[in-house]
Amino acid sequence: MVTKFWLYDIIIYIYALSLLFYFSDAVAKNDGAKRMGEGLLVFVWVLQTLFFFVRMYEHRYIPVFTKFETLFFFSWLLVTASLVASRFFALQFVVFFVNVFGFTVLVLNLMADPGVAPVRLELSNGLLSLHVALAISSYAAFALSAILSGAYLFLQLRLKQKRWTLALRRLPSLEALERFAMNAALVGTPTLILSLSLGAVWLGLENSLPSLFADVKLYATALILAVYGWMFVLKYRMRAPGRKLAAWNVLAFLLLLLNFAVTNDYSGFHPWF
Repeated sequence: MVTKFWLYDIIIYIYALSLLFYFSDAVAKNDGAKRMGEGLLVFVWVLQTLFFFVRMYEHRYIPVFTKFETLFFFSWLLVTASLVASRFFALQFVVFFVNVFGFTVLVLNLMADPGVAPVRLELSNGLLSLHVALAISSYAAFALSAILSGAYLFLQLRLKQKRWTLALRRLPSLEALERFAMNAALVGTPTLILSLSLGAVWLGLENSLPSLFADVKLYATALILAVYGWMFVLKYRMRAPGRKLAAWNVLAFLLLLLNFAVTNDYSGFHPWF
């Protein structure tokens, strides 16, 4: 795995090493391996931040527009969230799964062309940059929420089967997993709405607002927001059980991934993808 971006390669290698230490701690509790994994993960965050600013300096715009840049920024947000969760919340075991997902995104990003530049855009427009950055941030919040819900479903299944292990004891309780998952989704939903609002304002300034309603990505995103909105109705009005909420949350995130992977090809306002 060698690319012309040597710093990117170093990030991947150190990230993989960090996951190996986290995995060692997950298999058999090992405080030394855990500390080493956390230290390497902090180093990964520092290198990712450096890579971000180097690219910003080289290209003279905030690098969140191409597919390569958005996936890299998404991975950076997951690393940031995992470090915060590890430091301030009792989610150390979940951190491993968050970073497995973040590492997968970073490796898959090698298939994107880092040399592709955005076209037909005013890249210096701070409003547009904020719109994209908020959208990616909402995706990261939804990803964290879905991983927590996945952990909820896994833990509940093991409890139902009465297959209890020492490793499972390191997971938070079902109540804590449900609470953290809902909180992450509650962060992601208004962030995505704010991103859409800023995008609409930018299109209005560009005199392109009427054509927005012919864009398929708008309706796909509105559908996803409706799915998350219904999940909140299930939670706070209908008092649905945690298993149903977790399954709904995972489904919503799968729809979000499908939206990101497919609808950009049919969007008139996201040509840089």
